[in-house]
Amino acid sequence: MKSLLFQFILVPFVILNFVNNVNAGITSRFVREEWPSVDIPLDHEVFAVPKGYNAPQQVRFSPFLAVNVHITQGNYDGNAVIISWVTFDEPGSRKVQYGKSDKNYEFSAEGKMTNYTFYKYNSGYIHHVLVDGLEYDTKYCYKIGDGDSAREFWFQTPPMIGPDVPYKFGIIGDLGQTYNSLSTLEHYMESGAQSVLFVGDLSYADRYKYNDVGIRWDSWGRFVEKSTAYQPWIWSAGNHEIEYMPYMNEVTPFKSYLHRYPTPYLASKSSSPMWYAIRRASAHIIVLSSYSPFVKYTPQWKWLEEELNRVDRKKTPWLIVLVHVPIYNSNEAHFMEGESMRAVFEEWFIHHKVDVIFAGHVHAYERSYRISNIRYNVSSGERFPVPDESAPVYITVGDGGNQEGLAGKFRDPQPDYSAFREASYGHSTLEIMNRTHALYHWNRNDDGKKVAIDSFVLNNQYWSSNVRERKLKRHYLNGMRMIAS
Repeated sequence: MKSLLFQFILVPFVILNFVNNVNAGITSRFVREEWPSVDIPLDHEVFAVPKGYNAPQQVRFSPFLAVNVHITQGNYDGNAVIISWVTFDEPGSRKVQYGKSDKNYEFSAEGKMTNYTFYKYNSGYIHHVLVDGLEYDTKYCYKIGDGDSAREFWFQTPPMIGPDVPYKFGIIGDLGQTYNSLSTLEHYMESGAQSVLFVGDLSYADRYKYNDVGIRWDSWGRFVEKSTAYQPWIWSAGNHEIEYMPYMNEVTPFKSYLHRYPTPYLASKSSSPMWYAIRRASAHIIVLSSYSPFVKYTPQWKWLEEELNRVDRKKTPWLIVLVHVPIYNSNEAHFMEGESMRAVFEEWFIHHKVDVIFAGHVHAYERSYRISNIRYNVSSGERFPVPDESAPVYITVGDGGNQEGLAGKFRDPQPDYSAFREASYGHSTLEIMNRTHALYHWNRNDDGKKVAIDSFVLNNQYWSSNVRERKLKRHYLNGMRMIAS
């Protein structure tokens, strides 16, 4: 019955996939009046501080009240989470209580506390607690704080690693905290996805100056908490996390981001939280840093070489890469900024049969055909990308809704490698069905409604090619037997 249901679902996707693989790409002419690309005022209800002890009229934080709660995967294989939150004025408890049923917290874990200053802003007390040894595919309830300041949430662990484990990811990038950002977040939360792959540029706090930088990091944490406290967001950093501001004597890159948003980088033998890998359900996800050294012999280059060789497609068939700067992009905004990383890593992506590469940075949506440019060098070879069935699909989803607005100017004519592009806000989902097929959607924010615009079936590079090879081998052997007889 399940197989028949999948075939029924697959039919319209096959048609869309056929349509989207003709030679001519599509540039959507859709235009709508944008909501203002300005940040939501701080007194808006989306930034409201939860009520707690000593927090009258939500004017002041309780000394012990946990806010900006978010979770991310805590180890390599998904049966651990890192739970993070902030308390103000006083550190409060570093403990998380958790269990398999509401109000019945059988276990507890204690973590670390940190804080930082940015100009004259003080961050408050930032807590990170690793909760590990969890059972797969299990709902856990957890509590932070005590007494009147206690807050309760829940999350669901992923299924155990396996080749045919279904799982649904959301993909969001360049979110910010505007009304368009709110539309994206609310539409995503209706999607039924189980975890977010975030491709960089979180709060856009660097658009502010002095103490307002830190204040806008706090407001963004409250803004996304209604999702991040309940399911893991897999983080990657963008240029708006760098925050290099010498005029304020702030010259440490990624200072706010690294204090606030931990990653399980040590679990994948990375030397930096800026690049790492996780395995979740049937996917192996690699997070790269566009703004850390990646040329030959650098730590990120050496790590990626080793990590790609660790991928076991018989356990995790789907190989997904997250990076902030697009490798292929036909928008005038940030055109060819990903060329240096393409020159270093593209051949590896093809050799290791990466399925899809998600990026942000460009404030529009674009999907490529399977193409490559590895035949070119500075002295010879083909000068343009060519169709390549061994290559990944490249998808740009830097359309979350931030205050810089849309990147509405695409290059004309549309390059042959570009399959579909549109300057609108939205989010994507990738629903893995089994080891061979996944269903992909890009959803536009259209006048406050979610509208599915670009959809296709993504064929797994490793298993699809293996099936083709087995068929060819079987055909060859049958032919040899016929000749022998």
